[in-house]
Amino acid sequence: MPHKPKGKRALVVEGGAMRGIFAAGVLDAFIQADFYPFDFVIGVSAGSTAALSYLSGDFQRTYKVFQSHATRPEFINFRRALTGGHLTDVRWLIEESAKDEVLDEAMFLRRGIPLYVVSTRIRDGKPCYSQIDLDNLGHVLPATCAIPLAYRDYPKVKGMAMTDGGLSDSIPVETAYAWGARDITVILSQSHGYRKRPANKTFMNLVLRKQPALARATKDRYQHYNRSLDFIDEPPADCNMRMLAPGPEFKVGRLSRNGLRLRKGYLHGKHVGEKFIAQVKKGGAE
Repeated sequence: MPHKPKGKRALVVEGGAMRGIFAAGVLDAFIQADFYPFDFVIGVSAGSTAALSYLSGDFQRTYKVFQSHATRPEFINFRRALTGGHLTDVRWLIEESAKDEVLDEAMFLRRGIPLYVVSTRIRDGKPCYSQIDLDNLGHVLPATCAIPLAYRDYPKVKGMAMTDGGLSDSIPVETAYAWGARDITVILSQSHGYRKRPANKTFMNLVLRKQPALARATKDRYQHYNRSLDFIDEPPADCNMRMLAPGPEFKVGRLSRNGLRLRKGYLHGKHVGEKFIAQVKKGGAE
């Protein structure tokens, strides 16, 4: 557990695999407007990579990664999965995209806004929060993005095996509140009104029988996910909550590879981000 950040203004960015293209659009709108009114950021899975590009000020970096790398068979490969390999090779994606879409590390450091990333411990299924720095990027990002079964390895962070942060704290608004945030902006990857359904318990017990704590976290995920949505809809009286969510026109799925659909999803996010900033400047984004 990292030290709790200082400040009351937090940004929370949900994951969602390829649905993260919406957050990429929102955060590019933020970059263009030089909109950085946050004391700390918490990212989950794909949301953490988008948040990193945002804090480094790299306009369209995440969008380019989605379009030029995440659509390749080296990343998503159903045939490879059928023969025992990764369905989504997150380590390849993160390492290769870092070579081609170089992060502005100096700007990330100068910005000085801490980024915390959620991953899930295999041993107990509990969330782990790591503050990103230039030394741990290569360990923490693969861990938070490693969807169980889709990625057949468990990346280690500080010697502990980890997996997708979305299993244990999908939308960490309650965490942000517990850390002292009282003005929380959250970027979701599902439309407002969405509720997660329970996973198939029998299937999860079977395929994750060697990781019982992880199986339990997967089965319980819908409960804490929906509780986070309830928190967003009805925050405590002392908490100002702002939400950005895709509309019904957003048609990107978790494993979408259609370039045109991804572009439309990105532009939709960018439009929502621009509208949000205009409302904030007018004092109307609540």
